[in-house]
Amino acid sequence: MEYTVTMLEKIVNLSKSPYMIMILAGICFLLLILLIFQKISFSNRLKKERQDAVNRSRAVIAGQMTEQIAPFLKGFPCNPADARFIGKPVDFIAFPGLMENNEVKEVLLIEVKTGASALSNREKEVRKAVEQGRVRYIEYNPQQI
Repeated sequence: MEYTVTMLEKIVNLSKSPYMIMILAGICFLLLILLIFQKISFSNRLKKERQDAVNRSRAVIAGQMTEQIAPFLKGFPCNPADARFIGKPVDFIAFPGLMENNEVKEVLLIEVKTGASALSNREKEVRKAVEQGRVRYIEYNPQQI
């Protein structure tokens, strides 16, 4: 018990020391600086993430707009009147020749890509199915069920 009282007296005496007060003030100051630095860092990171989200959103919107007007742009692989917008998993299905002379030369599945965008896994699977000839025409009549 006496040992505990002696230790407490030493701690109380140390806390009265001007050096101890300066050390504690220094630690508090460093903690405050660290807190300010973290707040600034968080704020900067948040601004960058928001700007990145805005940029990605703009790119997506630009891509969607391009998909819609693609049939009217130079180099589109068929007459715009022969193309039908689907959206997913490919952008267009086209029937070249259908509007000119009612004779379909071929059936095209068209995927429009802008910028550095790449095919999604689903789009790759559709391309693979077409390349392997896994394409059929099915006539469905729900009234025959």
